[in-house]
Amino acid sequence: MSTAPNRRAVAVILLIPLMVTLALWAFAWPAARIAPRDLPVGVAGPASAAQQLEQRFEQRDGAFDVHRFDDEAAARTAIEDRTVYGAVVATPQGPHLLTASAASPVVSQLLREAVTASVPEDTEVRVTDVVAAPPGDPRGSALGASVLPLALAGMAAGAVVTLMGLRGARAAVTLVGAAALVGLAATAVAHSWLGALTGDWWTVAGVLALTVLAIGSAVAGLAALFGPRGIGLGALLMVLLGNPFSGVTSAPELLPEPVGAIGQWLPPGAGGSLLRSVAFFGGSAAGAAVLTLSLWTLFGLAAVLFARRAPTPAEPVEPAREPALTG
Repeated sequence: MSTAPNRRAVAVILLIPLMVTLALWAFAWPAARIAPRDLPVGVAGPASAAQQLEQRFEQRDGAFDVHRFDDEAAARTAIEDRTVYGAVVATPQGPHLLTASAASPVVSQLLREAVTASVPEDTEVRVTDVVAAPPGDPRGSALGASVLPLALAGMAAGAVVTLMGLRGARAAVTLVGAAALVGLAATAVAHSWLGALTGDWWTVAGVLALTVLAIGSAVAGLAALFGPRGIGLGALLMVLLGNPFSGVTSAPELLPEPVGAIGQWLPPGAGGSLLRSVAFFGGSAAGAAVLTLSLWTLFGLAAVLFARRAPTPAEPVEPAREPALTG
């Protein structure tokens, strides 16, 4: 009796629980440990009052990264530029909390609770949503749910290009075309139909397409370098880690360290951050995300165009040419 089938059966039995455990760790652990970690917030107002507000934030060691501003106008500008998630302005009537639910509804609620808990019970905290989430998605649910479909679309594009045996320029053009169509279709649904995204329609479509292209080209590039096993590596990076580490449903600064930073280095997290910037903040703080997506895209396309690899089972093997007979 051959031992090869028995070994494969044992491998499957062990591999499935391992994958489930890894998936639970990647998805459940960050969600169960959400808390502010160097969360950028601001305080503004007269020096003595602002100092008291800053001290209240600093009582929670390591939770907040406090920025000082001269007045409410400067704090509003910092929120619109995505320098801080919110700010507390000291006024004669009491603290005035400025939030940006478009940046993160979770952070907005967290700041409300933190500021309300830090003032006397009879003190009313006035709240202004400087950059509000769109009426079509007031809780940010649609934006948070968009990361996984984009990751799956890019994953599918890279895997199909590999398994169909497309190489070189043909593979690159296929990846670009698929990403462009996904960007248009996703924008039509999220922007035009659901109203979950605002901002310039074509810019949003370009961000969605670039995100899918970065994921798809990375998967295809890994497969070009390592063969079909590269598809599994791409799934690990883009779906199993990239999606839960993205911080789109909350904020990167709320995830355990260094999960939040790692998520922003992967296309799903960078794409989610860039989408927020162009959809709600006029493109503010978009540079790092654009650079991340561009580097992944360039890496993947370069590997697809120039890497030499063994053909996949779907690719025909070119017959060896016989040497020409000489006189």
